[in-house]
Amino acid sequence: MPLHPAHVRLAPPSLPVAALVVALMGAGSDVAAQTSPQDFPQWRGLQRDGSVAGFVAPSRWPERLNLKWRVAVGEGYGTPILVGGHVYTLTRQSGHEVMAARRAETGAVVWETRYPAPHTIMSGAAGHGQGPKSTPLFLAGRLYTLGITGIVSCFDATDGTLLWQKPAPAEETLYNNSAMSPIADGNRVIFHVGGHNRGALTAFDAASGDVRWRWDGDGPAYASPVIVELGGVRQVVTMTQRSVVGVDAATGALLWRRPFENQFSNHSISPIVYRDMVIISGYEMGVTAFAPTRRGSGWTTEPRWQTAEVSMFMSNPVLIDDTLYGLSQRASGQFYALDVRSGKVLWRSRGREATNTSVMKLDGTLFLLNDDGELIVAKSDPAGLQILARYPVAEDATWAQPVLSGNRVFVKDLTTLALWTVD
Repeated sequence: MPLHPAHVRLAPPSLPVAALVVALMGAGSDVAAQTSPQDFPQWRGLQRDGSVAGFVAPSRWPERLNLKWRVAVGEGYGTPILVGGHVYTLTRQSGHEVMAARRAETGAVVWETRYPAPHTIMSGAAGHGQGPKSTPLFLAGRLYTLGITGIVSCFDATDGTLLWQKPAPAEETLYNNSAMSPIADGNRVIFHVGGHNRGALTAFDAASGDVRWRWDGDGPAYASPVIVELGGVRQVVTMTQRSVVGVDAATGALLWRRPFENQFSNHSISPIVYRDMVIISGYEMGVTAFAPTRRGSGWTTEPRWQTAEVSMFMSNPVLIDDTLYGLSQRASGQFYALDVRSGKVLWRSRGREATNTSVMKLDGTLFLLNDDGELIVAKSDPAGLQILARYPVAEDATWAQPVLSGNRVFVKDLTTLALWTVD
């Protein structure tokens, strides 16, 4: 029976849900249009690097943005994703995690699917929210999500049908709970599941949910993986609680590992790959670059440079040409530019900018959504920070990334989703 546009679908309370084997086919023009530069189908956009190629910047930035709509969607820090004419959110409402589709032009609900997700966050981490904190992934007409306690789900993007689901791990989860965002590789979707003491980087079959491979060498961090080719091998590069690793994308075999551990085991900065180098950072750990290199039948990780002038905590940077732009934790939040060829810090702002900022890029333009609800538009200049415009876009904290497409800016704060337009 087809769903009414505003129908709410309740998933069965028992977990896991039996897999429904459905062919990976596009299910309508909206949800199948993943190759459009207008789409934002995963964490940090189409290329997973903070690019917003589908946004059209004005020749002159206006004094203000226009609020087209704002709707209550529920708690959570996960970025909304945009595919065709639909915007999708994973949020928390009354003890349930809710996957929802809305019409991008109006904010009207197309469908909602919810499942029970009981969760009591540790008292010391209560200020970080009940989540979820992971961004959904769109792949071939389906949506893949990671809940705050580690529940992995697959939904039909057309009507919200829950196709398969994996339960939360029995072991205690991370202090701030699950936050990594899944990534696709061919017909596999890759999650890092698990808790404090153990976990498994796992590739699930996108259609059935069957495990295709798993590497269980370490528990997950909060950072999200990337897939790149290094040394002629396609590999998943990701942070764990104690290391950064490269895992064969086809088999899950560990290729290399480099220790990288701090006292909180809370790495939230995804690896940045520049040519043959991997660049990593963590709380009070500066920035480090190294090159995974094949040596006979094994691998080494050769150091290239390191700096302590800037240090990343929760704000993932963007790379434009040879320059990295982002927010350092130093000086209570300090914008910076760093030459990735040498590790030289080119400039730093005065400080006290923000606790967190979500950084996006378009050619030579930076979009910086600070956690206080202010969107800054700036020029990506290696010589210094040049601010072009500042816009208030939320009245509550903004930890999710903005989604920019066409002349639209979608902003998720703690409980609402808004659409602003640039006229």
